[in-house]
Amino acid sequence: MAEKVIVIGSGFGGLGAAVRLAAKGYDVEIYEKRDKPGGRGYVYEMDGFKFDGGPTVITAPFMFDDLFALAGRKREDYVKFVPLDPFYRIFNSAGRPFDYNGNADFIHDQIAQVSPGDVEGYKRFIGTTKAIFEKGFVELADKPFLGIVEMLRVVPDLLRLQSQKTVYDYASSFIQDDFLRRVFSFHPLLVGGNPFDTTSIYAMIHYLEREWGVHYAIGGTGAIVDALVKLFEELGGKIHLNSSVAEILVKKRRTSGIRLADGREVKADHVISNADVAWTYMNLIPSAVRGLRNSDFRYQKLTRYSMSLFVIYFGTKRRYTDSKLAHHNIILGDRYEGLLDDIFHKKKLSEDFSLYLHMPTLTDPSTAPEGHEGFYVLSPVPHMDAGIDWTKQAKPYRDAIMNFLEANYLPDLQENIVAEHYIDPLHFQNTLNSYKGSAFSVEPILTQSAWFRPHNRSEDIDNLYFVGAGTHPGAGLPGVLSSAKIADDLISKS
Repeated sequence: MAEKVIVIGSGFGGLGAAVRLAAKGYDVEIYEKRDKPGGRGYVYEMDGFKFDGGPTVITAPFMFDDLFALAGRKREDYVKFVPLDPFYRIFNSAGRPFDYNGNADFIHDQIAQVSPGDVEGYKRFIGTTKAIFEKGFVELADKPFLGIVEMLRVVPDLLRLQSQKTVYDYASSFIQDDFLRRVFSFHPLLVGGNPFDTTSIYAMIHYLEREWGVHYAIGGTGAIVDALVKLFEELGGKIHLNSSVAEILVKKRRTSGIRLADGREVKADHVISNADVAWTYMNLIPSAVRGLRNSDFRYQKLTRYSMSLFVIYFGTKRRYTDSKLAHHNIILGDRYEGLLDDIFHKKKLSEDFSLYLHMPTLTDPSTAPEGHEGFYVLSPVPHMDAGIDWTKQAKPYRDAIMNFLEANYLPDLQENIVAEHYIDPLHFQNTLNSYKGSAFSVEPILTQSAWFRPHNRSEDIDNLYFVGAGTHPGAGLPGVLSSAKIADDLISKS
């Protein structure tokens, strides 16, 4: 009889692990709290619009290809990826655009238009990121760090690659122009990190994007979720929606399965949690069976968490194809370090903001009714430790963002909106069970990376595993899919 694996949560980490193990013949079941699969990749459907709730930047597409190949399938038979050019359009505070793609000559020209003297510096910068990428992603991203020896083994490499520097400091050592420093250091924000705190290991994202490009899934990111669910069920897997887990059952350092909120118990040989790591330990596992490393004290007092997000999904009854916007847009405000300091350290909601604006209908009109445009706009905000009353603050913050977009990028926006929905830190805390309402779980600083990050296999429970943003290697689609491979390898070898 095949060994039974239960996966808690159907985000990309959970789906990736479930597909991998089902392809190997394990009996796998997913238990999902919400009415749809996807976790942060949840899809909001309203008035003919499809809004992706979560990740929209698809890098390292081969990692999805690998999941389907394990089952003898081809990813393109389930979901279609198209490359984007530019990867991002980045605007300075005056609205001047900078297009970033994978063409070196094009990038050099873009840099020369802003600061000719920084072209050579950028060449040196991108050249050094290759070594960081080869060590941080190729060698280490899908390898577990379960013991201190494994960590000590890579310390010389981390020092050689200047991992003690932050991403901003690292980029600034090559680039002098203030705007370009922002252009080449914002990437940690895509995985929940402050560029002024995040280890320079994350500078590898630039090289990763250059290597495989930035893609979009026709139908939206939700189409990838649907494809993986279909593949999982074809392999004999079962997914249970509206099934909230109340407890991971533990006896003598092993889990025997889970207890659902309705009282039912489901037995298993292995349990994988794709739920938030901190939330899992503090809410699903009795403190009596946890050591100091996974104590409430560690997660409440010693761990730093990513920022949260305020996201507005909106659809308009007119197209904006004549705007200056691209598919992915980064709109930077006047302040950079000061704003990030407010968000990550001072924990206060500033009157100014920087934005990520996603306009998928430029690439895929099918995600909106004919003649309509779909968007989401995202603003990083402090997590729940800020004490902001979002029941009162959400509406004025929404209005400030929409007024800004209307005045600068989308004329007559608000009179053309026909569908709208927003999420805030309360959503991350209460709906997604993310501790403190953080959007990306544990913050990716050096002292919370690799061995220092919550481990992929529990130190307290021998057959409990973790995937997703809060465990090694971290947030972002390549990160959570790597965590799925780690869990698969650990279970297969157990």
